[in-house]
Amino acid sequence: MGKAKDIREAVEQEFSRDPVVDAAGITVRNLDGNVALNGTVPSYVQYLEAAEAARRAAGVTDVHNHLEVVLPPGDHRDDAVLAATANNALAASAPVPEGVKATAENGNLTLTGAVKYRSQRAAAELAVSGLTGVRNVKDEIELVFDVDPDDVARLVKEALDRHAVPLDNCHVVARASGNTVTLIGHVRTPAQRDAIASAVWRGQAVMAVVNELEITD
Repeated sequence: MGKAKDIREAVEQEFSRDPVVDAAGITVRNLDGNVALNGTVPSYVQYLEAAEAARRAAGVTDVHNHLEVVLPPGDHRDDAVLAATANNALAASAPVPEGVKATAENGNLTLTGAVKYRSQRAAAELAVSGLTGVRNVKDEIELVFDVDPDDVARLVKEALDRHAVPLDNCHVVARASGNTVTLIGHVRTPAQRDAIASAVWRGQAVMAVVNELEITD
């Protein structure tokens, strides 16, 4: 019970230190480091930031964001106005390619279109997340390019070079299929295993990483 209380209080302290989050309507529940956020916040930016703040708290292993965005009366926007504002923001964002569009329903934005890189999807979400009147953003943007196997192989090599251990004996194969990369083989340490997976996630068009690496040390 004491540990659960400590984690909950750690999350609440993160909220109090975060200038973006108004935690007055947030209830924090914790079960063995799995934290659930319930209640309401007045903007989508706070919805996102509350989850990020909770992840920073000591002892938290996972965050389940059940918060609801309840807009103040003055922040409501007609769906047609919100969609037009969102599309203007997308057009003004240099990293977002042409063809990415937004529609609005009840303050919920849906992004559609196609991009080459995950960073472009992230840029599209960022461009509209802070707009007044947004209650939620659903990203349905497609990645049109498959994973580049050479790019993935380079990332794996760089990760191994950075996390080599004496008398290293690692064998890693990265198999790319569509937008998924499967890692098989063996490494010496958990740090190597995690570093390789993290590196592969940075590959162009990577949407999923299946980490089947075994630790042999």
